[in-house]
Amino acid sequence: MTVPASGTRPTSDRVREALFSALDSDRAARGLAWSQARVLDLFAGSGALGLEALSRGAESVLLVERSSGAARVLRANVAAVDLPGADVLVRDVRRLAATAASPPAATLVFADPPYEWSAEELAELLRSAHAHGWIGDNADLVIERPGRDDVDPIPSAWDTVRRRDYGDTALWYGRVTTSGAEEDA
Repeated sequence: MTVPASGTRPTSDRVREALFSALDSDRAARGLAWSQARVLDLFAGSGALGLEALSRGAESVLLVERSSGAARVLRANVAAVDLPGADVLVRDVRRLAATAASPPAATLVFADPPYEWSAEELAELLRSAHAHGWIGDNADLVIERPGRDDVDPIPSAWDTVRRRDYGDTALWYGRVTTSGAEEDA
């Protein structure tokens, strides 16, 4: 997998392996097949996370990347894996989240924003993407953050399932819950 020359921070192999091991276990425990997953990979970079989900049998993956240079690399990676179901969208995630979705809502969301994004900014982005139909009810979330940041990036009305630390990286796992009213809506 090719990585853009600059402007991205690829998820390490160790973290990616742990992430997919956790997802495999969780999905199996809940009786969910990968073929039921519609993936939204925000801040896609090289597309490693979304394409890994696709290689495991995900129905589709929408890879969102604002950098045209990174998107060129991303498109080359999509072509290299040669699996159906991957779409690349060159757009800023804030603009995406503020517009109505046209694809079916995602059931699994990866978000690996630049570390300068605050947890609050990311939670607001996720709420907006859900409100506009990009993220479905009961969708699973995996968010990569700096390990030094202890602020939960998952909207408070949703469920934070767990946090796992891997050196300087933290993965937050969550789930969209719609049993109550959205906060700050």
